[in-house]
Amino acid sequence: MTEPVTCVVAEDEQLFREALLALLREEWPALQVLAACEDGGAALEAIGEHKPDIAFLDIRMPGLTGLDVAAATAEVSPATQIVFVTAYDQYAIQAFERGAVDYLLKPIARERLVGTIARIKGRVGQGSEHGATLAALIKELGAALPAAKPTEAPLVWLTASAGKETRLIMVDDVAYFQSDHKYTTVMTAQGESLLRTPLHELLAKLDPNHFKQIHRSTIVNMRMVAAIVRDDSGRGTMRLKNRPETLPVSLTFMPLFKNM
Repeated sequence: MTEPVTCVVAEDEQLFREALLALLREEWPALQVLAACEDGGAALEAIGEHKPDIAFLDIRMPGLTGLDVAAATAEVSPATQIVFVTAYDQYAIQAFERGAVDYLLKPIARERLVGTIARIKGRVGQGSEHGATLAALIKELGAALPAAKPTEAPLVWLTASAGKETRLIMVDDVAYFQSDHKYTTVMTAQGESLLRTPLHELLAKLDPNHFKQIHRSTIVNMRMVAAIVRDDSGRGTMRLKNRPETLPVSLTFMPLFKNM
């Protein structure tokens, strides 16, 4: 019996995500969707866990972009075929046409998706032979795409509770954020506080140049990182400048820090 073809979908805009899922159900009913994610960190975790045949990745997402996820996927699940979803026309499409990677242009046209599905079916199960091409494409796209325009300025300060006290905390002073059920723990040199904003909502408000996800439940201020230590299995531990504890880096996220 043939194994079902599997995929992960990552798109932060709910309407586009639901539209893509609906089209996939209609045009490829046998395709098994293992996860539908709204941010890059969740997508990378899902890809690392499930090793899907295909990943549909929106290029612009909070935290890790589709380009970040694709670069890490090449290491954690090299057989996964990448399909980028983009709202950018001109330069991006020129780069895609020269690469061995498919793309879908928003709003997604049924005819384009049908063609993409046909090409993917021809490649699934053959493994990934385009690692170098994908790496070059990611580099080119990173340079060619216009800079993302945030809907609002990155968060500068926040209020969090510590017992009966409400603290005003500058975001630059935060060592890391960690999910704690319905709350988010804020860790600084002075200790911990609790924030009512869920981690995935907080991610979209932080400056992506300085705050990086290292685990499904942890976001770190990279300016507070002293070092990353890798063990023989490839797992990582992050040492901080102003906190005594170390933080585990998910094996799936380690490729993002390979140059450190």
